[in-house]
Parts: sequence; structure tokens; C-alpha cells
Amino acid sequence: MAVGVVAGIVLASVVVVIGLFKLMWRVAEPNEALVISGSRHKTEGLGEGMGFRIVTGRGTLVLPGVQAVRKLSLDLNETQLSVDCVTHQGIPLRVKGVVIFKVGDDLVSIANAARRFLDQQKMMPERVHIVFAGHLRSIVGGLTVEDMIRDREKLTGQTRMACGTEMEKLGLIVDSLQIHEIEDPTGYIKNLAMPHAAAVQRDARIAQAEANRLATEAEQAASARMAQATRDSEILQAGYQAERDKAAATARQAGPLSEAAARQEVVVQETRVAELEAHRREQQLQADVRKPADAAAYETRTRAEAERDARISAAQAKAKETELAAAAEATRVTTAAAADAKATEARGLAAATATRATGEAEAAATQARGLAEAESAKAKGLAEAEGIKARAAALAENQEAVVAQQLAENWPAIVEAGAGAFGNVEHMVLLNGAEGMSEMFAKALTMGGTGLGVARQLLASMAPPHPAGSAAPPAPPAPPNGRIPVQDA
Repeated sequence: MAVGVVAGIVLASVVVVIGLFKLMWRVAEPNEALVISGSRHKTEGLGEGMGFRIVTGRGTLVLPGVQAVRKLSLDLNETQLSVDCVTHQGIPLRVKGVVIFKVGDDLVSIANAARRFLDQQKMMPERVHIVFAGHLRSIVGGLTVEDMIRDREKLTGQTRMACGTEMEKLGLIVDSLQIHEIEDPTGYIKNLAMPHAAAVQRDARIAQAEANRLATEAEQAASARMAQATRDSEILQAGYQAERDKAAATARQAGPLSEAAARQEVVVQETRVAELEAHRREQQLQADVRKPADAAAYETRTRAEAERDARISAAQAKAKETELAAAAEATRVTTAAAADAKATEARGLAAATATRATGEAEAAATQARGLAEAESAKAKGLAEAEGIKARAAALAENQEAVVAQQLAENWPAIVEAGAGAFGNVEHMVLLNGAEGMSEMFAKALTMGGTGLGVARQLLASMAPPHPAGSAAPPAPPAPPNGRIPVQDA
């Protein structure tokens, strides 16, 4: 039983101790500071004998009845500013803003705030308003309305700087200062804005007018494009109608056009046949007349040149021989004259003899060269005469072949000259259609044949009379329709 009593006493003692500890132990919240008075404490940064101590963010023991504990809030506070000010220009304004402040976190600020606001924490916004209102009036009095409008940061910075010292003495710090509004009861700011507003309104009207003009231009352009599209559509429809009409007309003319094309093809083929025939005759004349005549002329010319070269070589050899003989004679005379050096007359005679021999040698050489050139000219003339004589003989033997050759060589020019008669005709009326056109082309192509008949008659009339007893060759009959008869090779 005694043990139970002892255990009860011990338990009661523990409960009392715990109760006393809870009564004496105080903990500071994160947003508050405990100000404990009733004893002298040494606090770092605050000196000795302050009469109270400050606890933040931790717990501490407080002796009930000996020490007193009170709390100082570290929360944010705000105060609304509405201050009537007068600018440097004498214009009254009302500045509205807000100040957000709190007790500083350092022990000095907490101590300053505890001494001033521990029992009057609700009076902090009013006191702060008084401080800021006074400084704000002073600062606005040194500024113009334009400065305040254009640079509010300057006003805010100067106000915070001016209030900084006093707020520090109160143990307060300013977290934020904002100027919300500047009221102008006189309308000065409104009047300042009127020129800019008028300029903006002017620009707006100009922009609206420009937009209207652009819209009108766009509408006119759209109308023009619509008209252009209508025109293009009508043109296309007209073109399609023209193509349909052309197709119908082509279909109606298909028969006559086919017939005319067939006849035209016939004319073209006949023309080609005539051209091929003329070409064949030209080749035949080349083989029968021109090639033999050219061969004979070449042979004669080659023989004459060979004879001329031989005579020139002989003359040059003879001249060289004469020159060498003269040189030998001159050497002999000079040697004899040297042997008879005493006889001056003999030396003069030898010199005269040598000079005369040299002159005679040069004269003989010059005469030989002249004879060679004369022989060459004579051989060339004989060769040309032989060529002319051979051509004349060929002409006398086969006049038709020579004339036909000349006509074949000039056949394109003759046909072109014949067709030139139609070059200046702008309009031609053919009564018999395609047949008339074919006949006209045929006549133009056969004009050369008529020219051949005329040339043959002229040659027959210009032929020399034949010797007695020999019959003149009969004149060849004129070709019908002026065409040249073609003989098979």
C-alpha cells in the first residue's frame, strides 16, 4: 500500500512538473516575435540592460509572475494613400496609391516597433499614412504634372527614399509602394491629352478615308475584272462560233478541195518528172560533150607546157654553157696578161677582151631567156587556140547537144523568169478552175523548150555554106509545143 502511495505521489509530481513546464514554455510563431520583459538580458546587437528580450522562431521559458510575454505581429500591413498635393506649376492634384509594409525581421527593427506599436499595432497604417502623405506632398511640390505622368517611377523612388529613415526609426520596412491614380480636378491632364487625342483622331479619320479609297478602288477593280471576264467570255463564244462556221464551210468545200489537191499533186509529180528528165539530159551532155572536150584541152595544154619547159631548160643550159666559156676565156686572158706583166698594153688588151666576153655572155643569156618566154607564150596561145577549135568543132558537130547543155545549166533561171510573169498579178480569174492553173504552170515550165527551138533555128541560119557537092545537113524539125525531145542513151 505504501508503494502505491509513493507511485501516486511520483505521478502527481510528474503531472505538476509537466503542467508547470507547459505554463512556462512559450513558442514564437514564424509570423510573430515574443517580447519578454521583467528581467535584464543581454541581446546581441541591442546592448545590455534593455529590460526585455526578443524571441523569434523558437521556444523559451518564461517565469509566470516574474516575466511578462507579449506578441508582435510580423505580418504584412497596408495603407491606402489619398493625398491632395500641389505641383511645382501650382496645379492641385490628388495622388492615390497603396503602401505595403511590415515590421522588420531584424532584432533592432522588432525592438523599435515594440517600443512604439506593441499596444497600438492597429494604429500602424494610420501612422504610416501620415508619414507618406507628408513626404508625398513635399515631393509632388517639386515636380511638374508632365514629370509625374511620364515618370511615375521617379515619384515612387523619391517617396520611398524620403520615408526610408523615418520608417527605419519606426522599425518598419516598405515592401511595395504603388501610385495607382493621379486625379486632376482642374482638367489640366485632359487638356494636355487633347492635342494628342486630336492628332490620333485626325490620323484615324485619314486612315478611314484611305481605307474607303482603297475599298472603292478595289470595288472598281473588281467591277473592271467582271467586265473583262464578260468580254473574254463573249470573245471566246464568238471564237467558238467562228470555228463552228469554219468547220461547216470546210466540210462544204471538202469535195472541191480534195479534187483540187489531187490535181495539184498530179502537176507536182509531172514537174518532178520534167526536172528529173532535164537532169538526166544534163548528165548525158556532161558525159558526151564536156568531159571529152575538157580532156582534149587538158592534153593540149599539158603538151604545150611540157614543150615550153623543155625549151626554157635548153635555153638556160645554153646560157650557162656560154657563161662558163666566157669565164674560162677571161681566166685564160687574165693569166696571159699576168705573165706579161711588163707590157701594159697587153694587160689593157686582156682586160678589154674579158669585158667584151662577159658582155657577149650576158647578151647571149638574155637572148636565150627571151626566146624561152616567147616560146612559152606561143605554146600557151596554141593551147588556147586548140581548145577553142575543139569547142567549135564540137559545136559544129552537135549543135543541139551544146545548146541543150547551156539550157540545162540555166534551166532554173529560165523557169524562174517564166514564172515571174505571175509575180505582179494580184488577182487571177481562171475560167476552167484547176485545169487552167495546171496549163499555165505547164506553159511556164516549157518556155525553156521554146527557147531551145529558137536557138537551133538561129544556129542553122548562121551555119557556113557547105562546099560544092556536099549536101547541107537538114535542119532538125521544131519540137511540138516547144518541148525538147529526149533520146535514150
